[in-house]
Amino acid sequence: MCDEYNALIKNNTWTLVERPPGANVIRCMWLFKHKFCFDGTFERYKAQLVVNGKNQEVGIDCDETFSPVVRPNTIRTVLSLAVSRRWSIHQLDVKNAFLHDNLQETVYMFQPPGFQDYTKPKHVCLLQKSLYGLKQAPRAWYQRFATYILSIGFVSSKCDPSLFIYRNGQNMAYLLLYVDDIILATSSDDLRTRIIALLRAEFAMTYLGPLSYFLGISVKHTSQHMFLSQTKYAEEILARAHMSSCNPCATPVDTKAKLSASNGPPMQDPTLYRQLASALQYLTFTRPDITYAVQQVCLFMHDPREPHYHALKRILRYLKGTLEYGMHYTCTPASELLSYTDADWGGCPDSRRSTSGYCAFLGDNLISWSSKRQATLSRSSVEAEYRGVANVVAESCWLRNLLLELHCDNVVYCRLL
Repeated sequence: MCDEYNALIKNNTWTLVERPPGANVIRCMWLFKHKFCFDGTFERYKAQLVVNGKNQEVGIDCDETFSPVVRPNTIRTVLSLAVSRRWSIHQLDVKNAFLHDNLQETVYMFQPPGFQDYTKPKHVCLLQKSLYGLKQAPRAWYQRFATYILSIGFVSSKCDPSLFIYRNGQNMAYLLLYVDDIILATSSDDLRTRIIALLRAEFAMTYLGPLSYFLGISVKHTSQHMFLSQTKYAEEILARAHMSSCNPCATPVDTKAKLSASNGPPMQDPTLYRQLASALQYLTFTRPDITYAVQQVCLFMHDPREPHYHALKRILRYLKGTLEYGMHYTCTPASELLSYTDADWGGCPDSRRSTSGYCAFLGDNLISWSSKRQATLSRSSVEAEYRGVANVVAESCWLRNLLLELHCDNVVYCRLL
């Protein structure tokens, strides 16, 4: 706590002022948590001062709050290109990321618990810098980082604002930003060293070395391939559902009857269902094999019933037997964007709407996939298929534009199958 408090004071995070009459003053608290290494071993204790942003009032002490984060499809595309070009991929972590940006709004906060100034007990903190928990904190940090990274020669992607691209002759670099986690892929070691030096001169950062673990995803790579997996995350989901010792299942979904919104009695604990379904959604980052099954159980999060929970547990049983599955990216030329699509017709027993899905390959590497219920009712199987084609064409156009921004000019326009 003392180290965290001293860092806040050193950073001039606030100034003590008399409380203005009628001012909205938000509360703060200390959060204590354990930091773990990628293999699950304990690393260190961490204390963090956070504010209660629920008490902020729009137009008074906060305004715009939206902040972009990098898309999963962008991450997979960049990693696929970096592997195919045999680039080095490294990661960085920003220390106290939200403390680097200056606040534009006037925000008052009560003094931190345990560190009150007893000579000024009625004073409050006028925030100069952002803190975790503020509604505008992520947006302020993104704007602060984007302003600096653009000043050193990077260009922001139009397809994904959290992707920054650098090119100077033959030297190229891709930088992915996910809040305070950074993935940096560079064409040479000298360029990587220069970029990291510039970033560390402006922000307090920890250089974590070659990419090995980010956003709960384990990365194992050699000069020829890269393997992404979420084994530890899947084990945590099984433990949360008390199914760590369950019997494995060969498939993630029953191919017989489709799930209906009205069949069966309501679940006694719908919160557990929603937590598990949400956790499975993130697991599809590296597990396209469960995308359709997860999409089906997520349709009933508003009113989960026992048959829906049985379907969800079948996915968990499938995970039990496939914990080591993941995404395998090989060092192959990224010369073609190939997309596949399919759709059923009137598959939903309640609305009779169709479900369409697609997947897109860059060379031999799978970079994008989706399974989604169509927004409108199709009057024939042909119409359902065309709607599915429209979805994959939109995604392929986006991927094509992204690849052009990444200076991958040799990619042929996609083929649909």
